[in-house]
Amino acid sequence: MRLFLPQAQLEEWALEDKADVKDGQLVVTGEQGVYPVTPAVHILQVVSGEDAQGLVTKVKTEDQLKTLGAEQMADSVLLGDTAYEVVPGYLAEVPLPPSDAPSEDGKPGSETDLLAAFLLNKMG
Repeated sequence: MRLFLPQAQLEEWALEDKADVKDGQLVVTGEQGVYPVTPAVHILQVVSGEDAQGLVTKVKTEDQLKTLGAEQMADSVLLGDTAYEVVPGYLAEVPLPPSDAPSEDGKPGSETDLLAAFLLNKMG
């Protein structure tokens, strides 16, 4: 499963000592696992020009933006004559749990389940 984590949210978690990004990985305080992250942006809207590429509402990594010929500057992305408003952040790779159901003993599932719930709860 891929989750977009806004930079502002990650900074808040770091200040609260809940989670941080270190060496390309999301480290959640109190968890043993680490999760790979890639710098990315969530494209919110067109500021000027036309969305010929259909990027609005999409999440794109830095490499995908480079492939398109786009350039990111803070909370903007420029692609040709089109400017987009974006939210910078990271794309986290979290393994998809085998089942959404709790384990047989009634406890929440795996560490991945707990991380996904933690992240989704914090994002909500």
